[in-house]
Amino acid sequence: MKKIIYPDKAEWADMLRRPALHTETLRDTVKEVLDRLKSEGDRAVIEYEERFDKVKLDALAVTEAEMAEAEKDVPIELKAAIMLAQKNIHAFHAAQRFEGKKVQTVPGVTCWQKAVAIEKVGLYIPGGTAPLFSTVLMLATPAQIAGCKEIVLCTPPDKAGKIHPAILYAAKLAGVNKIFKAGGVQAIGAMAYGTESVPKVYKIFGPGNQYVTAAKQQVSLCDVAIDMPAGPSEVEVLADETANPVFVAADLLSQAEHGVDSQAMLVTTSEKLMEEVEYEVQRQLALLSRWEIAEKSLANSKLILVKDMDEAIALTNEYAPEHLIIETRDYEEQAERIVNAGSVFLGSLSPESAGDYASGTNHTLPTNGYAKAYGGVGLDSFIRKITFQEITREGIEIIGPAIEVMAANEQLSAHKNAVTVRLKAK
Repeated sequence: MKKIIYPDKAEWADMLRRPALHTETLRDTVKEVLDRLKSEGDRAVIEYEERFDKVKLDALAVTEAEMAEAEKDVPIELKAAIMLAQKNIHAFHAAQRFEGKKVQTVPGVTCWQKAVAIEKVGLYIPGGTAPLFSTVLMLATPAQIAGCKEIVLCTPPDKAGKIHPAILYAAKLAGVNKIFKAGGVQAIGAMAYGTESVPKVYKIFGPGNQYVTAAKQQVSLCDVAIDMPAGPSEVEVLADETANPVFVAADLLSQAEHGVDSQAMLVTTSEKLMEEVEYEVQRQLALLSRWEIAEKSLANSKLILVKDMDEAIALTNEYAPEHLIIETRDYEEQAERIVNAGSVFLGSLSPESAGDYASGTNHTLPTNGYAKAYGGVGLDSFIRKITFQEITREGIEIIGPAIEVMAANEQLSAHKNAVTVRLKAK
């Protein structure tokens, strides 16, 4: 990890730069795949699965027999852990249900909102080096609570044409309706356009590699909504001299093992802690099963020493981390000063891993600085709010003249007339 001591504010922009996502260079490749998906449907998906995932499929849909087999194959202790996590995720997201109130803006004019579920949603669950069954819970559970009628899931199979049983078990538990063996760009295209097997959805959720990111960006231009812009995963630990260096190092490494383009940052007011964390990172790194991935990720990562907590908070809000862990003496007070972050973990006993799995909050979060403008996935991500208004004779007589004046001044005479004819009618 690169050490930076008392950086000047002029250096912040370069210092806080993330690993670059070169989605522009992928555009032509992604467009070629998406164009074939539009015209050839299942056939194109199956051919791309053979090319990219090295598996020859006869069909895309997961069968009931495969679901039953998967349930038997998941160890009982993992089932129990998944059920606990799903229960907590359900409790947290159910509390976000919208309750619309009717508001009388003036006598005779009543306005209100109603929350309506997005009818068809698509969930993308990456394959690759780890089966992300936790992401199934994070996406499908709020979709189920929202009342989405069709919850479609795509995930790449292994070379034997199988999907990890824990993914299938989590999907059934969380209410997924249909599951398909498809990964990468072809999965995004299948859900965006629809194929003979895969239904077209209205909004696509889920993380993925740079090809998936580029595909989501392209289909979002005119075909389907997406959850949020995405980039490599990241964590910042904000710590003072009271932090435990063993815990801090463990938190940095837990993020680093996600992928070679992940980023872990320590921002601290204590040089002693920084030195201890540097040692602990190297010691713990050697013990990890994914140490090679974590080691490459650490090349993008930094240990930053700042002068005081005011500077630390300003630096943190500028970075806008996906995950922020605050391990300081007065962490509640410092947390109140955070305005840009995806999810915040308070105190020495709140690891980022808790949010990834089982505390109840959602782990689908804005990365790459998008926490300045986006929040993480929640119940609202799966609903739309429709506004209603009802106007009586008293109401139209009160607001009608103002509408006429405003419409006339915008030179929209038909708008004015739609009110005038009502005001004249008795």
